[in-house]
Amino acid sequence: MRALTVVPDQPGSLSVQDVPDPVAGPNELLVDGVSLGICGTDREIASGVYGWAPPGRERLILGHESLGKVRTAPAGSDFAPGDLVVGIVRRPDPQPCGACARGEFDMCRNGQYVERGIKQIDGYGSTAWVVDADYTVKLDPSLAEVGVLMEPTTVVAKAWDQIERINNRAWFEPKTVMVTGAGPIGLLAAMLGAQRGLDVHVLDRSTEGPKPGLVADLGGTFHTGPAGEVAEKINPDVVIEATGAAAVTLQLMQLNTPGSIVCLTGVTAAGKDSPVDVGALNRNIVLDNAVVFGSVNANRHHYQLAAESLAKADPAWLARLITRRLPLERALEAFDPGDHTDIKVVIDL
Repeated sequence: MRALTVVPDQPGSLSVQDVPDPVAGPNELLVDGVSLGICGTDREIASGVYGWAPPGRERLILGHESLGKVRTAPAGSDFAPGDLVVGIVRRPDPQPCGACARGEFDMCRNGQYVERGIKQIDGYGSTAWVVDADYTVKLDPSLAEVGVLMEPTTVVAKAWDQIERINNRAWFEPKTVMVTGAGPIGLLAAMLGAQRGLDVHVLDRSTEGPKPGLVADLGGTFHTGPAGEVAEKINPDVVIEATGAAAVTLQLMQLNTPGSIVCLTGVTAAGKDSPVDVGALNRNIVLDNAVVFGSVNANRHHYQLAAESLAKADPAWLARLITRRLPLERALEAFDPGDHTDIKVVIDL
């Protein structure tokens, strides 16, 4: 079979190669790959700054945003040939910490987890793959063209799940959500906000392309400009940060909104100094009873929440998030940065 592979820590090693066909174990599904989403993590691995190959191997099969159709399934499982499925990315550590032992491997405390296509396990970037039935989620057949958006949806499904748990600390009836960044994570976060009946506002630097229309079609408002100034006008109850820009993150952490919740999903680059009045920052958070928290990855519960959200969404709207599709043999083109109007690049397997 053909697969998208890379040598972690070696820039320029990304290539499409022939690899051995997968063989399903006793509790594993054999899946024909349908499509693969490419995100910033994949680009970091390809650039040599991240990633781990399986033990004893030089190359890693890349890809964690999966979509496939079951070819064979173990007897007695909940799956059958033809089912549309995605594979969960993370696996708990062999001697699980307390969180992993309870199925919350997204909150692993000791860092010994592994991840498909990222850390020590081959990913889903191949024409066929195997996956343990316990780490597989079935999708509605109507999502055949857009189900590859499942993994990024799990990230924001977890973010909203955590936000709603924090809501329970006291009376809280949020009306307005502000999302910074109109990439896949930001737009899907906005979609989940709209599904909750909130007044949705999305901030992005793009003024052209599909992003403003996608926000408008959610019933939301699209903004450009400094994050702090826009937030001051909106006065959001909930903020989801999805740019990973340090300046944007800092402005959001300085909001003066009593009881506000700020969820950080973007990963900022380290090593850059920025002026911060820590005293003022602390004062705002304390006196406003505000919460700032980070969120990454997802467990099976969040995959199930994401599947439900995608099934409720407009498939035509979801399809507009995919701005480029490439065949596997042209997969390296998916790692070109594109422009600010690009949203999600997908490789058809």
